Amino acid sequence: MKIVVLTGSPRRNDNTNYLADRFIAGAQEKGHSVFRFDCAAHKVNGCMACNRCGMDGDCVLKDDFSIVRPHLLEADMVVFVTPMFYFGFSAQIKSVIDRFYAINGRIKGAPKKTAFLMAYANSAYKDAEAMRVHYSTLADYLGWRDMGSVIAPGVWTAGSIRNTTYGEEAYRLGRSL
Repeated sequence: MKIVVLTGSPRRNDNTNYLADRFIAGAQEKGHSVFRFDCAAHKVNGCMACNRCGMDGDCVLKDDFSIVRPHLLEADMVVFVTPMFYFGFSAQIKSVIDRFYAINGRIKGAPKKTAFLMAYANSAYKDAEAMRVHYSTLADYLGWRDMGSVIAPGVWTAGSIRNTTYGEEAYRLGRSL
């Protein structure tokens, strides 16, 4: 499979990037090719809702979305990896997701798979519910098959996830594909 991993953390050595690393290691061991796009390391503007793309054409914005766009179109799977920022996806990954609008006609209903990896500082299960619902709604809308999630509560400081089993869960998810 061709897998696109979208990461949303602005911290390079943070907890969600560790989850992404572990997932990618598992997927590559199974022979899958992985394209990683670190959203925070690129300039991707939010969708302006101008509709010039017609949901299936070129976007008027000229930025780094052009780097990930062809990979998204060719991907068999898209993995969303983000920390929880104020009970939602990070702005960095959300800008990329919003730009899916320009390729909607090609990715909606395409036989793609998807997965969701997230980490958050709080430990209450309910605090992650809005993000679970957002991811699930996105996957349902696109018609993509959910392959699983790793939700890592209680990891706040950079690197604290390394003292948990969540990295192993992400690795196993990657290997299970």
